[in-house]
Amino acid sequence: MKEKQIFVPDDQLARQRQYTQQVQNIFAGRNTAPRALVDTFGCQQNEADSELLRGMLSEMGFAFADRAEEADVVVLNTCAIREHAEQRVYGNLGALTHTKKANPEQVICLCGCMAQRPEVAEKIRTSYRHVDLVFGPQALWRFPELLCRVYTSRRRVFSVADEPGQIAEGIPVVRQDKLRAWVSIMYGCNNFCSYCIVPYVRGRERSRRPEQILSEIRELAEAGYKEITLLGQNVNSYGKDLGIGWDFADLLAAADEIPGDYLIRFMSSQPKDASYKLFDTMAQSRHVAHQLHLPVQSGSDRVLRAMNRPYDTARYLDLITYARKVMPDLVLTSDVIIGFPGETEAEAMETVALVEKVRFDALFTFIFSPRPGTPAAKMDDPVPRSEKQMWFDRLCAAQNAISAQIHAGYVGSTVRILADGESGDLRWPLEGRTAGGRLVHLTGDPSAVGTYQNVKITDSNTWALFGEIV
Repeated sequence: MKEKQIFVPDDQLARQRQYTQQVQNIFAGRNTAPRALVDTFGCQQNEADSELLRGMLSEMGFAFADRAEEADVVVLNTCAIREHAEQRVYGNLGALTHTKKANPEQVICLCGCMAQRPEVAEKIRTSYRHVDLVFGPQALWRFPELLCRVYTSRRRVFSVADEPGQIAEGIPVVRQDKLRAWVSIMYGCNNFCSYCIVPYVRGRERSRRPEQILSEIRELAEAGYKEITLLGQNVNSYGKDLGIGWDFADLLAAADEIPGDYLIRFMSSQPKDASYKLFDTMAQSRHVAHQLHLPVQSGSDRVLRAMNRPYDTARYLDLITYARKVMPDLVLTSDVIIGFPGETEAEAMETVALVEKVRFDALFTFIFSPRPGTPAAKMDDPVPRSEKQMWFDRLCAAQNAISAQIHAGYVGSTVRILADGESGDLRWPLEGRTAGGRLVHLTGDPSAVGTYQNVKITDSNTWALFGEIV
């Protein structure tokens, strides 16, 4: 795509502001502000998109509700990665028939990755007729226009065309809190892993200009945000489409120069584009956390080829070895899929062996879930779910033992954490995260929330650390 196609022109953004005003005018006669609820399913990118949706709703004059029964507009921002997430969405949509019956003027919206799948859009069209607006990720920046059309036409609106997608700068944001912020640096994906629906629903890779990203990070640092997470389906591909000679490591180095007391995290990474340069940049930075989420997906080279993952285990191990060499305190996490079509028990155990060799701090594990529209969904898959479950249990047992051992190694040490909230547990009333992203349950006064604290680790388990502020 040419740059003029990638970036939404100013006149089209101005047009959206006109629609924003029109929606405001619709509710001008009310004594109270209309209310909206945005419910998010899925990944951090969906969370970031929901913050944009809330920003646009706020500019349209909406306040926010905690329950669907209280909302004039309900938005379900959805995920298409796993079948379980889709079933949850359908369950929530079904429940909204009751709120719509109680309030026929309520507008119900379905958006996100799930909405972009043609079969889902058709199912909503025919079987969930109480849903008023359906739009995919590429149409998110046009939300004021689409919502205005629902109100003015009194018709259902669908915007799910197969389009490449654009980048719209300047969309207002309502963030979830004042401590952590998401910053999308790029959208879409070019990798086409055989099991993944994302490239089909989010389009091709599109990078934001570095000056826009750096300006946003600077504003967040000046506002006192403590953790800033850079997002992309594959952040390691950042800049390839811009043609300006910047890569992701260059962006991190520039961001690191912004003053302030904050941490930069990022996700997600693809091993094929990870580099020594990236790890050197992380190691030399003041603000970039020594935390790396690098999905390996399988320990079998044959399965990796079937997944269309363009690296092998030797390449992965080389990357990890170098990253740990320059960052001895690196916290490493990963994703693994067990039971890919055609995978044998021996190949699944290769994955277990890789996990035991690498010794991840934590692992996000999944049993293969076929996504209609992907190549993997059409592959022969003769192994029964019950057998895959046994492989999965062995994987989890291996990783849980490793996590417990690594966490036990923290006991007696003092670590710097960001106290980010209250837990509701009288024994450990506060929660926080280490620079490496490890969850810490701790004692202390609620006034510590929102600050960095030195914490002595007194205990641990497989999933978390326990400590006290010192």
